[in-house]
This record gives sequence, C-alpha cells and structure tokens, in this order.
Amino acid sequence: MNTAPTPSTPHRPADTAATAGPAASPAASPAPSPAAVGDRLSVVPDQTAHPAGPDDCNSSSPCTDAPGEASRARKAAAAKAGAEIRGEALLCLAQLRLATPRQLKALLLPHQQDTDHVRRALRNLLAESPALVGRTHRAQQSYWHCTPAGLAEAAASGELPPRAGRATGQRAAAKTGLREHGLALVDTVIAFQKAQAAELGDWQVEVAHPTPAGNLVPDGVVLLTNGTSAFVEIDRTMSYARLIAKLERYDAYRGAPASGRGNAARAPRSHWQETYAGPFLERPFPPVLFVFAPAPRRAAPTTRETEFHEQASGLSNVGYRITVATTALPLLTKHGAGKAVWRVVGRGEDRLVLGRLPKAR
Repeated sequence: MNTAPTPSTPHRPADTAATAGPAASPAASPAPSPAAVGDRLSVVPDQTAHPAGPDDCNSSSPCTDAPGEASRARKAAAAKAGAEIRGEALLCLAQLRLATPRQLKALLLPHQQDTDHVRRALRNLLAESPALVGRTHRAQQSYWHCTPAGLAEAAASGELPPRAGRATGQRAAAKTGLREHGLALVDTVIAFQKAQAAELGDWQVEVAHPTPAGNLVPDGVVLLTNGTSAFVEIDRTMSYARLIAKLERYDAYRGAPASGRGNAARAPRSHWQETYAGPFLERPFPPVLFVFAPAPRRAAPTTRETEFHEQASGLSNVGYRITVATTALPLLTKHGAGKAVWRVVGRGEDRLVLGRLPKAR
C-alpha cells in the first residue's frame, strides 16, 4: 500500500464493473486494437456443441421424452449467461484486483442462487489465448485475477476510469496477508452495493494522493450515491501506531496548501478540493471509514475497533477537520453499509447510518 497513480476526479463509470491488482503493469502487454476489444469484451457464445434433440422435440424447450434433454437445455442456458457476463467479470477483476467466484456472483449476479454462470465466464476468459485471467488455489478455494493481457484489454475497452500504472492481482492472490486484505475490501464493496450506497463502478483501489509528507494511498475511495466521496481503510493486522500514522497522513492531505493557480473567478484550491469538492465550495472533506476485518491470532474486530477509538480520540483534528468512523466487517456484511453500523471517533459508542455521519468543518 505504498504508491499508486494520482487520482483523477471521481466519476461514475458505466454500469459494467472492473478490477485491478498488484503484480504486473498493463504496459507489459500491448493493448489490442479497438476492434479486437469490442469483439472480445462483447458477448461470446460458448463453443461447446450441444447435440440436437429428436426430430419431434421442439429445440427451443426441453423435451421430457428425450433422456438428458432437460439437462442439456440447462447447460446451454448456463453457457449463454456465462458468455454474457465475461466482459463484466474481466472489468470487475481489473478494478478490484482479485475476487472469488462467490464474490463475483454477489457483485454481478446478486439474484443467482449459485456461481455456475460466473465460473463459466471465468473459464471462457481463462481459455483465451493469451489468457485474460489467472487463478490461485488455496485450501480448496480459487482466487481469480487479471493477467497482463486481461488488464490491457480491460483498460483498452474504455470502461475503466483513466489511470496509469494499474497492476494485476497475481501477487495479492499468492500471498496470504495481501489476499485476505484484498478479499475483505471486496466484501466491503459488496456490502455497499447491497445497501445501494455505492455501485461497483464507483470504487477506486489504492490511488495515490499527494501530501507534503509523501503520498497518501487509501485502500479504497468510493463515490457514494448522494454525490459525496469517502475514503475506506481495511485493517486486519496493522499496529495501532501505523493506523494513527495513516490518520495523520489524512490530516496532512487535508491541510496541504493549494497547488492550483486559480483564476479570476476563484482562488486556487487544494488537491482534495479539486478532486472531491468539485464546484461545490461548501462540500466538506470526505470522511475516513475504517473497516476492521478478522485475522488469525489477532483480537476480535470489535475489540480492535474499541482500542483504535481510544487512541484516535486524542488526535486534535479528528472530529474537527476530519470525520473518522469505524465498523467491523462481520457487522458490515450482516447489516449492510447503509444501516447503523458506523461508530464515529470522539462521539461515544452509538452507531450511526452512513448518511448521518457528522460533517468535517
């Protein structure tokens, strides 16, 4: 979580989703032509041939007189659905770096009962030459990420926010700590989407923000449905000292001097104002949301959350210049991001809904 490109003004991308991750840069693989991108990110029918039914069986519906016909029809439907979402699955992995089939189903096909369609889409992407996605197996679970070719194709599609230096999720998928951290972020994205607080396309992962003390790199930045933004930090194993140091880096970003020249109509504005306030001069600094996730041999998330409050409440600018709210990942996934799961640092133990968080001054 060190460096990443400088963010552009957040905007709401197209409804199709996307993702990214740490190992290789898209520059490692030349971007395909626009025509190729259009062909491969569009619907690609499954190549598996399905035997035709008997002459007296209507091929558009299962025939109960033909053994196995209903099964073949179900497989054909799954193949079609898998082909239809292959582009969305690729974009999702390019944006969030890595995910499990269960997580992809929750993001792309939330009303489906199983992961069959998602798995078919992933197999289609894996079968491309070169492969557009890769997978890592650990403890009978598969973790999927983009390859350099897939990342280049997703970027060339025009469906991702412009950003240099995107990386695949191969390294994150292979290392336990990085993998569990990345999956916790995806679970957070799912919780926001289920609560209709933000869509998948409204997230940016690990984008650098300049400060006088060096770059600030949030785990995530989300554009909420009410038009405001929020910074999101995922914690599993970080020490309290490092968490407090990260908060101080947010304060440095908030207090960074104006860098723009301004014009006759307005004074120069700082990076955060240009990026997150837009034309709304009265818009406050985005809240910083900490999500405490479970980790082996660590205290329970709610215990860590309480200790963090005790240490962060002593910072002079918390609650005044910066609004900091916390929650535990199990609480967030159970009740959703829009429910009263957020506890504001310096405001006691009551939990608030996202829309009722106090504004920074």
